[in-house]
Amino acid sequence: MRLPSFSLAALTLSLALPALGAEPLAAVERAIVPVASWGGTPADASKARRHTITQITLHHQGEPFKPGTDPQAYLRRLQSWSRTSKGWLDIPYHYVIDLDGRVYEARNIDFAGDTNTEYDPSGHALIEVVGNFEEVEPNQRQLDAVVDLMALLAAKYKVSLDDIRSHRDHSDKTVCPGANLYRYVKEDWFRHKVAQRLAGEQAAKR
Repeated sequence: MRLPSFSLAALTLSLALPALGAEPLAAVERAIVPVASWGGTPADASKARRHTITQITLHHQGEPFKPGTDPQAYLRRLQSWSRTSKGWLDIPYHYVIDLDGRVYEARNIDFAGDTNTEYDPSGHALIEVVGNFEEVEPNQRQLDAVVDLMALLAAKYKVSLDDIRSHRDHSDKTVCPGANLYRYVKEDWFRHKVAQRLAGEQAAKR
């Protein structure tokens, strides 16, 4: 499926096209599942590298995530692996999106993330979508959740549309977030939808 292509100049026109019927971004934020609710433990703040969010960066899990897999158990395993096997502060991402489009808090957003590649994730709000998108397509619930979360982060941290990218845009040593998810970044679909989402939020407040 080929996605429509949007220039950034054209994206500004979408500010006049609110996304009707969307939940307020405050509701999106309230629906995020906190670390304590999925059984995780907070990172050691004394060892954290603090940062200020200036970019939003999309990742994928890079492994199959079968329907019926417990996302909370996955998060607990990921947190344990990140700390014990990798020696990282915590899960490398700030948010994880499951197959049903639920958003889970992972690493504290105030703490810079980690990566297996060479780019410096300081300043990046890192979003992981479960699944390997070299092999499968993202489902609509996941895509909608990515848009909602990106819009929330863009509004909260004043991130521009130009600074919504993916892992592979910052590193030539990865295919992350996978070809089937990356095309939504490459063709500016996410930027377009985020612009509409933000316009809808502004319109609702008038």
